[in-house]
Amino acid sequence: MFTGIIEAEGVVQNVSDDRTNKIFWIKSTISSQLRIDESLSHNGVCLTIEDVNDNAHRVTAIQETLDRTNLQNWKEGDIINLERSMQMNGRIDGHIVQGHVDGTGSCISTKDLGGSFEYMFSFDEDKGALIIEKGSICVNGVSLTAFNVTKNAFTVAIIPYTFEHTNFKNIKEGDLVNLEFDMLGKYVVRMIQLNVMK
Repeated sequence: MFTGIIEAEGVVQNVSDDRTNKIFWIKSTISSQLRIDESLSHNGVCLTIEDVNDNAHRVTAIQETLDRTNLQNWKEGDIINLERSMQMNGRIDGHIVQGHVDGTGSCISTKDLGGSFEYMFSFDEDKGALIIEKGSICVNGVSLTAFNVTKNAFTVAIIPYTFEHTNFKNIKEGDLVNLEFDMLGKYVVRMIQLNVMK
């Protein structure tokens, strides 16, 4: 479990293929503090730490993960948002994030509002019931509030701190981002579907 409050940025150092999997080495300021078998959110994707070497760590993405996320596009030099799993002994500053990405969205537009930034993203229309106006949404692992929600798009506002300390500063029109919709919404939709099938 995560909160969507980004702890550090990492840089992809190396990408290699292992049959249908991709192996990534990522360098960051928190890599040396990680332990093997620990869960770490990478752009909102929960991956298991397999090795740690100085200031870098290794993770593997299997085919299912590559099919659902933007990890398939990662290359050397890319900046990745990182968050360690939450500890259940303090405040949850964002919202409950599982690290189980539901799919990708595409950046439609970016606006510099001279003090904040707005990003609009499109997503598959079949996920439209999972997002509401002023509801929580996780974009590349960042906990945000959605507004101007339509059946296949939403907008988020980014404060300067988030802009500077996450890879939002690198997102441009056409880029794919990882989306995790609010867990509560997914349970509600599932219950409704099951009742309809009765």
